[in-house]
This record gives sequence, structure tokens and C-alpha cells, in this order.
Amino acid sequence: MLRSLCCLFIALFTTTIFAADEQFKLGPDSERQADVPVGKLQRYEHESKVFEGTKRYYWVYVPAQYKPEQAAAVMVFQDGNAYADVKGEFRTPIVFDNLIAKGKMPVTIGIYINPGHKGELKSESPWQANNRSFEYDTLSDQYSRFLLDEILPTVGKDYKLTDDPNQRAICGISSGGICAFTVAWERPDAFRKVLSHVGSFTNIRGGHVYHALIRKTPNKPLRIFLQDGSNDVNNEHGNWWLANLEMESALKYKKYDHKFVGGDGGHNGKHGGAILPESLEWLWRVE
Repeated sequence: MLRSLCCLFIALFTTTIFAADEQFKLGPDSERQADVPVGKLQRYEHESKVFEGTKRYYWVYVPAQYKPEQAAAVMVFQDGNAYADVKGEFRTPIVFDNLIAKGKMPVTIGIYINPGHKGELKSESPWQANNRSFEYDTLSDQYSRFLLDEILPTVGKDYKLTDDPNQRAICGISSGGICAFTVAWERPDAFRKVLSHVGSFTNIRGGHVYHALIRKTPNKPLRIFLQDGSNDVNNEHGNWWLANLEMESALKYKKYDHKFVGGDGGHNGKHGGAILPESLEWLWRVE
């Protein structure tokens, strides 16, 4: 009897989350438009020195409007394949095409980086990488060094990238979301725009301290967009929804340039993908 009740509760809970997620729909800026120029997306492989012994795939998106003589803005994505997939939850290259064509964001080169994997690369899925949590959830400057010492110089050999921190953004989902914040927090001289989807500001590797650090640290020149849902994960590491509310409260207290969009979705990219065009417009707005 007890087992049957537990199974019924789990089924109802899962159905509730599914129903909540199903309300989020992609809009026209996440779909191909006939009159919009299409950028190019190419995959590469990288072996890291900062994260010794790891290999990873990464993708570079170059908009059709890019001109070699003009430095382009830069946006880096963790769990790169999830964001680069034009049939996935985010479809970021399509959104970039549409927003750049509308003048809603600058000519921006997107760099989509999978987490590192120790061993042979067998999958493009970021979720299969065995070094993901160490790279993303650790509170240190290591991942920012990986970007600034390895990835950006490598991409910069082929494309002219800006070195203006106000024209550099970084984004991620879950552990990739806290990683994006960590990079900007550690190196605001290099990245000043952050987009976090269902960010793991919990105690996986100490990330639960950020809301307290924000309150006690002099303000940094950051612009931060947070998205989460009330049906996000609640486990031994913490409660994702409450952790994001704590982050939003701390950012509000310190008067950061920030925005929090909450919903009732779960731990996925459905809500974040549905509002991605609006999120990017807000992040790249000129005041």
C-alpha cells in the first residue's frame, strides 16, 4: 500500500513538472526566418593544458554580418552542444541570426564549449563528459584562465574578437550557469555579462556561498540575468529554486544591474530557451 502511494505521488509530481514545462513555447525569434542571413557554425576539438589530460569539442558560430576588419563581440556558452543545437531547447545560432539582423544585439561570435573529458571523445553530448562538475562547480579562477589563455586566443587566430569586457558575455545551464557567474565574478575585467539558466548556486562544490559573498564584496561591474523554476531540483546539495531566489535577493540588495525571471518549470532548458531572445535583448541592451 505504502509503495503504491509513493509511486502515485512520484507519478503525479512528475506529471505536474511535465505540464509546467509544456507551457513554454519557442517564439518566432527561435525559428528560421526566410529573409535573415544565416551564420556559419563549425566544430573543433581542443586538448587543454589548464585542465590537464582533458579533451573537448567546441563550436564557433560566426554571423553573416561579421567583417574581419572589425572586432566582434563574444559570447561563450558552457555545455556548448546543448546551446549550439539548432533543433534543441535553445537554438542559439538561430536566435543570434534573428537578433543580429534586427539590430537587437551586436555582431557577436558565439563560442560553444563542452566540458572536458578524460579519455577518448566518443560523444558530442556535454552530459557524457567526466570532468564537468570539477570544471563548472569549483569556485576558482581556473575556468576563466582556460578561456582567456586557451580558447579565446585559439579562436582569435581566425577571427577578430573584442577585448572590451562590456562586449563579452558568458552563459550556461545548471552547473554551467554557476560556472558562467564564476568567470565574471573572478574576471570582471574580461567578462561583464552573465546569463544563467537554472544555475546550480548550491553546495555541489561550495557554490552556496555566492549570495553571501555578493552582499559583503564591493560591487563589480556586472550585468546578470537569472532564470529558474519553482519545480527545480531539491536534493542533498540544496534547493535550486531557493538558491536562485537568494542570489536574486543579494543582487537586488547590492543594486546590481540584474534581472530574475522565475516560473514553475523544472531543471531543464525549456523555460530558458523560450525566453532566450528576450534575455539576450536585455543583456545586450545599450543605455
